[in-house]
Amino acid sequence: MISISAHDPKPNAFSGAKLLLFVGPDLVVMLRDDRPDIPFPGCWDLPGGGREGQESPVACVLRETREEVDLSLGADDLVWGREFAGTVDATWMFAAHPPETSANILTLGHEGQALRLMAPSEYLTHPKHVPHFAARLQLYLAEAESFS
Repeated sequence: MISISAHDPKPNAFSGAKLLLFVGPDLVVMLRDDRPDIPFPGCWDLPGGGREGQESPVACVLRETREEVDLSLGADDLVWGREFAGTVDATWMFAAHPPETSANILTLGHEGQALRLMAPSEYLTHPKHVPHFAARLQLYLAEAESFS
């Protein structure tokens, strides 16, 4: 795996960041609230969210992960990161593999209906996955395999 911790990506225009958070072989996913005023209501989401102020992509994803699943990670825990162009601003996707004992301390924050661990293969085929997150998961898995 490559480490992105040596440098934080430049905080150019970006709207938010998400994390492929693996605990053991499984992915941490959250069931989004089922409200018509949010994107992908009732779908399985990943930790992460919108940028606050001038924070960097790494600072954004680490803060959002603490807020949404009560897990404090450091930049050194991030093993992969990519910027993805958007219609207005870019977004970032990162990956981390904390110790399996992290599963014991995960707690759903103030957003979402449920928190669970899901096999990546299940996420990719689940009818309620977020399509562009599934595509990014596939990209990460393909790149991670090439590093092994």
